[in-house]
Amino acid sequence: MQVRDGMSEVVLTLGPGHTLREAAGAISARRVGAAVIVDPDAPGPGVITERDILHSVAAGQDPDKERVAGHLTSDLTFASPGWSLEQAAVAMVRGGFRHLVVVEGGELAGVLSMRDIVRCWTAEGATSEVSAASA
Repeated sequence: MQVRDGMSEVVLTLGPGHTLREAAGAISARRVGAAVIVDPDAPGPGVITERDILHSVAAGQDPDKERVAGHLTSDLTFASPGWSLEQAAVAMVRGGFRHLVVVEGGELAGVLSMRDIVRCWTAEGATSEVSAASA
């Protein structure tokens, strides 16, 4: 299976000036784990995740004052729709992140999450035996 088989083509996008509370509300409402941040003044998109927001709040920062621009990841690994899901999973594990921005022809094509990969693999009948001790 390929990234195109599992990616979400409808992508939640926000601007860098949104507050963390606004980002959290949009992420929660869409039931996703991240938003792509599009800044016309930046060389490329960034990503803000649930985890980024959580770290800010845990550090005592005010989600009504903190802006997305100060908390996003801008040094992204981009995936191609033609990558295998295995390639995408390896990139995520090596990079320590759970979302890949998918780009095709220089344009945003979608987002692939670790959850999307697991969903694809289990829908395709990927199975493994679970020992009694693990269950």
